[in-house]
Amino acid sequence: MSPLLISVGLLFCSNIFMTFAWYAHLKELNHKPWIIAALVSWGIASIEYLFQVPANRIGFTVMSVAQLKILQEVITLTVFVPFSVMYLKEPLKLDYLWAGLCMVGAVYFMFRSKM
Repeated sequence: MSPLLISVGLLFCSNIFMTFAWYAHLKELNHKPWIIAALVSWGIASIEYLFQVPANRIGFTVMSVAQLKILQEVITLTVFVPFSVMYLKEPLKLDYLWAGLCMVGAVYFMFRSKM
């Protein structure tokens, strides 16, 4: 399997954990003191790093750091939108589409030298 696909897969896993670490406490732990939410989030985030670190190391063999970063941001938006709508019950907004289109432009500029 190519390093790019491995990196993308690991970054998707990483972003799922990170999205939960950053935002799930707003729904699940909103009645608890913030320190409890922070400790739970740190625990989830530590699992996230088990995916993120190898994803970046593997990805760095075929991409620049800037390309890895923009790839991670696109994956973050791809994970965040369904999480926001399905888990947090936020309304689906057209703004997500516009943000996604801006990300397409960012991807183009970061990867155009490889095209």
